[in-house]
Amino acid sequence: MSSLLEIKNLTCQHRGQTVVSDLSLHVNQGDILCLLGPSGCGKTTVLRAIAGFQPVYSGEIHLRGERVSYPGFTKAPEKRNLGMVFQDYALFPHMNVCCNICFGLRHLTDKQRKQTADEMLEVVGLTGFGERYVHELSGGQQQRVALARALAPKPDLILLDEPFSNLDVDMRERLSSEVRQILKSQRTTGILVTHDQHEAFAIGDQIAVMNEGRLLQRDTAYNLYHSPDDRFVADFIGQGVFIHGTLTSPDSVETAIGTVHGDRAYDLPINSDVELLIRPDDVIHDDEGKLQGEVIHKAFKGAEILYTLRLSSGHEVLSLFPSHYNHEIGDYVSIRLAPDHMVAFPVN
Repeated sequence: MSSLLEIKNLTCQHRGQTVVSDLSLHVNQGDILCLLGPSGCGKTTVLRAIAGFQPVYSGEIHLRGERVSYPGFTKAPEKRNLGMVFQDYALFPHMNVCCNICFGLRHLTDKQRKQTADEMLEVVGLTGFGERYVHELSGGQQQRVALARALAPKPDLILLDEPFSNLDVDMRERLSSEVRQILKSQRTTGILVTHDQHEAFAIGDQIAVMNEGRLLQRDTAYNLYHSPDDRFVADFIGQGVFIHGTLTSPDSVETAIGTVHGDRAYDLPINSDVELLIRPDDVIHDDEGKLQGEVIHKAFKGAEILYTLRLSSGHEVLSLFPSHYNHEIGDYVSIRLAPDHMVAFPVN
C-alpha cells in the first residue's frame, strides 16, 4: 500500500521554542491515523504543518510523493487538496447548509453544486437539511455539515482538529463511530487530532501517541493498551497502577502481591528493579482467590463497577467487577492476578 503522506524528521518551532522534534511518520491511502496526546504536546502543530499553515524548521513533508514543506518553503494550503474540519466547525451563519457545503466549489455550475451538496448530505445522514441555517441545527448536525463541506471537493486527505470537543459525551461517542464509517465509505484518508483516547480508539486504524513534541509510539489501539513501548504511553493509555517488582527471569516479575508470569521476555539483567503495570482487567474477582482487597472507592459504569482495592501489602489496585457484584466501601473481596500481557519498565 502506497503512502499518501510522509513526514521525515519534522521539527517545528514557535517563537524560538521547539514544539515538535524530529517526528517521522507516514499515512497510507485510505487509512485513518489519530494523533493522540495531552494538551500542548505538539499534535495540532503537526496537523497545521501538514495543512501548510505552519512552516517547518527542519525535515520534510511529502504529499502524493511531492515535497510540499521543507525549510524555507511551504506550499500554499489551498494547493494541497486537503479538507479540514475545525474544532469550532467554522460554518457561515448567513448561509444555508447547501451553500456552506458548496462554498469551495466555485468552479462547478449551480446544478453541479446542488447535486454535490445533496450527495454529501446523504453521506452524512442529513438528507433534506439543505435549506436550513446553522442556528437551526444541533451541535452534532453542525459537525456533520462541516464534515460534508470538507469532503465535497473530494480531497486526498482530510484533517480533523479536535472535532468533537464542543459536544457532550454521548454525542461524541456516537459521532466518532459515524465519522469513521463515513470516511471509510468514501475511501478518504484522514488524520484526527485528539486528547481523548476513546475517540482515537473509535476512529483510528493507527494511533500515534505524542508527548512534549515527540512521537513515542505509533500502533493499533490494542497494542498501545497491552504492549506499550514507553512508560508515558503505558500511563496515558487506559487505567492502571504501577507496582514495584524484581525481574526474576526474562518473563517473570516478583512483587509484594505475588509473582507475575508474562507473555514477553525482557532483555534486562536478572534481579533488575522494575515497575509492573497492573490494569483493571488484570485483577479478577475470584471467591477462591488468595488475595483480599478492601474496597476504598467504587465507580459504577453500567455493566461493570470499577473498584479501587487496598491490599494487605498497602498497595492499591483497580479491578472491574460485573455490576451485580455491588460491594460497599469497606467490604473485603477476594481476587487473583491474571495479567495475560506483562508490561514492565526498568526503574531509573
